[in-house]
Amino acid sequence: MAGPKSLSKQKQRRPPTAVSKSQKSPKKRTIEDVDVVDRQPRKRKEIVSVDLGGGNSDMEGDDASSGGSDNDFEAEDGEDEEEGGGVVAMGRKALLMMQGGESGEEEEEGDEEMAEEEAEEDEDEDEEMEDAEEGDEEEDDDAPRAFPKPEPYRIKQRVLMLSSRGITHRYRHLLTDLQALLPHSKKDAKLDQKGSLDVINELAELNNCNNAIYFEVRKHTDLYMWMSKTPNGPSVKFHVQNVHTMDELRMTGNCLKGSRPILSFDKNFDEQPHYQLLKEMFTQVFGTPRTSRKIKPFFDHILSFSITDNKIWFRNYQIVEKQDSASSKKQPDITLVEIGPRFVMSIMRIFDGSFGGSTLFENSDFVSPNMVRRLRKNEKSTEYRKRSEAILSREEKMKSNRVEEDPLMSVFK
Repeated sequence: MAGPKSLSKQKQRRPPTAVSKSQKSPKKRTIEDVDVVDRQPRKRKEIVSVDLGGGNSDMEGDDASSGGSDNDFEAEDGEDEEEGGGVVAMGRKALLMMQGGESGEEEEEGDEEMAEEEAEEDEDEDEEMEDAEEGDEEEDDDAPRAFPKPEPYRIKQRVLMLSSRGITHRYRHLLTDLQALLPHSKKDAKLDQKGSLDVINELAELNNCNNAIYFEVRKHTDLYMWMSKTPNGPSVKFHVQNVHTMDELRMTGNCLKGSRPILSFDKNFDEQPHYQLLKEMFTQVFGTPRTSRKIKPFFDHILSFSITDNKIWFRNYQIVEKQDSASSKKQPDITLVEIGPRFVMSIMRIFDGSFGGSTLFENSDFVSPNMVRRLRKNEKSTEYRKRSEAILSREEKMKSNRVEEDPLMSVFK
């Protein structure tokens, strides 16, 4: 065994410290800097001695004969030697990991302390705000409270307008006039299908519309207007009569294209439930939403819906303001001038679904135009029958009233 003088000497390496990007010097070292560093005296590194065991017997005996104080020193030396041996046995990576773990634990502890402090500050601020609000409420108990303003009702409606094949020029111009009055409408091509109208629900969905107006023309004379809330309903079927377009009327009234209308309803719309439903549907279809892209921010015309003889009369008026310079009135006189178009709608049926479904209301006073034409033909036929019967009766009367010849007429010739 080697003595204490022949103990191996090992140099303790310092663990490299992690350098952040901000600590790195942007400048490169030059030859002059290297010379200055080399001239400076270098410090001697510390040497750690480790006892590997196996000393001289004489020394062991002296140690044994020594007092309790020597034993204490030996115990402390043993602990130091064990720690030194552990450091020597640990490699460079282990030291770095140890140092990183200690620094990470310190950072975690610091972050936790900062989070706790911020949470306490937030709680203090919340308590101060609550105290201030309670104080304000106690002060404003006697004063009237200001309620929040209700948000304006936004109507997000789009109307799909289309017609069937065989539409006449008059009804086509009416559809164009209605499209000009409704800036939130979209016009589609003519529909070829005459049977089921469920295809219109798909067309409305493709065009991103939740309302639909369909002009169904039969025999090139009768116009039926469908108005529906797609895709779930309800829907109404009207028979349209007395149609007059803008070009045909040539009224003096005029309004800005794309302006929003004021809807005017007769008081009879609030009396019966089916009229109440129609009022809501007219509001959603003909009421232009303010979120539409093509609207103008003006109200310069009125759409009037009135009920007379169980029929709905549609009119369009311009709002005209006249200010008299001679009069002392501050407010101008408001008058209405008709623009057009105008037409009359007769309710046929109200359905639960869109373009079909169960019947919610059926107008018992409605007479189909086919029946009207048939009655007219019957009247004409009765007139002809009466005339022919009068001719026959006259002939019979002539025969019955014929005078017989006198036999004595030949005597007096």
